Amino acid sequence: HVQLVESGGGSVQAGGSLRVSCVVSGLSRSAYCVGWFRQAPGHEREGIATIDTDDMTTYIDSVKDRFTISQDNAKNTLYLQINSLKPEDTAMYYCAADIVRLNYGGVWYDPKYWGQGTQVTVS
Repeated sequence: HVQLVESGGGSVQAGGSLRVSCVVSGLSRSAYCVGWFRQAPGHEREGIATIDTDDMTTYIDSVKDRFTISQDNAKNTLYLQINSLKPEDTAMYYCAADIVRLNYGGVWYDPKYWGQGTQVTVS
């Protein structure tokens, strides 16, 4: 049984910081790729960051200078550090995983496994 559980969301003022976490179970780290997605009201879900087993990361341009994806493989945990938050960052944030890469040269693919999401609200 594969399960991804996010935590750490909340409400924060613009310019503030937040770290969200995702604990993954039922998958071997060597067998899957992981990343973060978000969906704001009235918008399509978008991929925002990925991290490989060798810690190589990718980001979309809108978050590249403010968000940091990381992992602690011993704890089966994925993190997203979110700094300098803007109101437009308000969204439900999801971690996701699949046995294939989540993006290839900026083209995103829909992962098979998802968490339930954690809400980030910026005012």
